[in-house]
Amino acid sequence: MQPTIARVALPVPLDKTFDYLLPGGDLPIVGGRVVVPFGRQSLVGIVIEISEKTEVSLQHLKSISQILDRAPVWSTELYELLRWCSQYYVHPLGDVFNIALPGALRKKRRAEFTSIKEWRLTDIGRNQLMSNFGRAVKQAKVMQMLQSGSVSHQEFIDAEVGSTVLKTLQDKGWIESLETLPKIKHWPSAVESEQEKPTLNQEQAIAIAAVNNVEGFACYLLDGVTGSGKTEVYLNLITPVLERGEQALVLVPEIGLTPQTIQRFESRFNVPVEVIHSGLNESERLNAWLSARDKAAGIVIGTRSAVFTPFEHLGIIIVDEEHDASYKQQDTLRYHARDVAIMRAHKERIPIVLGSATPALETIHNALSGKYHHLQLTKRAGNATPTTNKVLDIKGLYLESGLSAPLIAEMRQHLEAGNQVLLFLNRRGFSPALMCHECGWLAECYRCESYYTYYQKNNEMCCHHCGSRKPVVRQCQSCGSSHVVTVGVGTEQLESHLTDLFPEFKSIRIDRDSTRKKGQLESALASILKGEYQILIGTQMLAKGHHFPNVTLVALLDVDGALYSSDFRASERFAQLYTQVAGRAGRASKKGEVVLQTHHPEHSLLQGLLNSPYGQFGKMVLGERKMALLPPFTHLSLLRAEANDSAVAELFLRQVRLTLESNPLFDETCMVLGPTPSPITKRAGKARWQMMLQTSERSLMQKILLSSKPVIQTLPESKKVRWGIDRDPQDLS
Repeated sequence: MQPTIARVALPVPLDKTFDYLLPGGDLPIVGGRVVVPFGRQSLVGIVIEISEKTEVSLQHLKSISQILDRAPVWSTELYELLRWCSQYYVHPLGDVFNIALPGALRKKRRAEFTSIKEWRLTDIGRNQLMSNFGRAVKQAKVMQMLQSGSVSHQEFIDAEVGSTVLKTLQDKGWIESLETLPKIKHWPSAVESEQEKPTLNQEQAIAIAAVNNVEGFACYLLDGVTGSGKTEVYLNLITPVLERGEQALVLVPEIGLTPQTIQRFESRFNVPVEVIHSGLNESERLNAWLSARDKAAGIVIGTRSAVFTPFEHLGIIIVDEEHDASYKQQDTLRYHARDVAIMRAHKERIPIVLGSATPALETIHNALSGKYHHLQLTKRAGNATPTTNKVLDIKGLYLESGLSAPLIAEMRQHLEAGNQVLLFLNRRGFSPALMCHECGWLAECYRCESYYTYYQKNNEMCCHHCGSRKPVVRQCQSCGSSHVVTVGVGTEQLESHLTDLFPEFKSIRIDRDSTRKKGQLESALASILKGEYQILIGTQMLAKGHHFPNVTLVALLDVDGALYSSDFRASERFAQLYTQVAGRAGRASKKGEVVLQTHHPEHSLLQGLLNSPYGQFGKMVLGERKMALLPPFTHLSLLRAEANDSAVAELFLRQVRLTLESNPLFDETCMVLGPTPSPITKRAGKARWQMMLQTSERSLMQKILLSSKPVIQTLPESKKVRWGIDRDPQDLS
């Protein structure tokens, strides 16, 4: 009997697949994309099965509109990984497939390289290079950018050059456009460049040998103090992989934070290196995706979504800064890229290396229990020496924009010695709040019930939860007083104050507000390395992986907020942040110093970090977690609900609780906590509630959630709320 039905997974929030009649002539391929009618729209779906049977009457079935692929989109191993993600994270399979595809392939485009629009100078234009463009600054910028060769249209957009400027120059006959396909580079016989390589120390050599001597799947924790040369280990591990004709995947927390890492990989290897992240446009991302799939690229460096990139022959996966919270997706498919990468390595039967100076406690637990191989780098590379750490008690001291007099004196000493100083303050803007001095009223975002952050430079207030902005209020909305003052210190205020305090030294601020535009971060980091700035001000963007050889003093201005938190992960996150920030000091031959300003110098967390290494701290906290029955000794899932009416969200979660507790698999080792209002009770106008399911075994959690979800979807309140399940939650707010 001839097959007549194609079973298709579609990007819709439903835990089911849909049957369609096969078109006449060509048969779709299992694992390939098709276009199908769905209601009043057309959707791109993935064929998961060709069958002869359907539970729906044939006369009610629609036909496939278009077949897009002649071969499966993913390999068998990657296809199975995506099915595992759907099961583990309790998310509809069709939506998982959709998330794993580049944006261009979700829009009916062919899986083939896309031409890119470029601009170049004409002969007439070259003769104009020495001309004076007067007030036509943008035109001068275009001509200057094209002086050394052709430039893509996207690069001009990123450089804030509009299409009107390009059209004007084109009409003058000075520049011309052309459509070009990406140049496919072939792998050279020598995969490594001839640049001089650093000499490995004994610990690095042992770590490299340990990974290279094992075939098949194995998970390694590369636990190395800051500045111990983990990147050099990665480079040495990748070399034999490339020499075998295999490819490497390197995951990094945020692509904007690691331009130095990308530059090191590109200068070290002769093979093509592709970068995949959310900042690429659809054509760029598709071309990078295809380069990896067709083995045009030897190395792919990317953020969390790059874990779903197809490869022709993947040989190793490296997860840098594996502890970083940005590996966890916080909406739709709430996957953790580190965990998915480990599962992918298992399915591909290849090694995976998790690198960090401050491993997540779950990772430390797996290493201590023997599940992962534990490789340690305890010494800083080269001539770098350990930093000197001290706590500065600021009780009773006058603070100037968050700076105490002893810290200012310390800064002056380091600056006058010709060194750089890094000040860490994890608050953007000029001030975290605006308050009425007469009655205490605070400017609050009405959509989130949280305070507006004041930005002096733009003369506006911004909510960091929902992104809403409004002009600064000059008058109290409660008593009418015009005496509205700033409360607290942000990086913008600190930068302004330091200009007055140290006029002879230049300062630079690095946070998400000052590095929004493409290339700004790279330019800022290059300026720092050249010594153009002596004082560096930043949020946690500056804490991750950067190498500043002239920084000898690192100061954390306000650590008290992290010492008292209801989130059980707060101490772990603070310890990681402190260790990472401190690691920016004394990375070359110069002695480094770390200063913490606090009102609570006696706090056990601070004392523990100052007097023992991070690994020892981790073991201590793991002991506390074990007694409290917290992860990794139990397993959590967070169920969130939000609605316009708070009572509706609460009622829905109460119904969910009854559903979970009445599940036949629910036993005495399981526990439901809540429902309770979320720590941020309102966001973007929606009331938010949450509830926690705790189980002793991961497999038990899986079975309870999968069997309960269909019942939850039939609850009367489920259509009135937006709800979701977060496996292994990292953020409880």
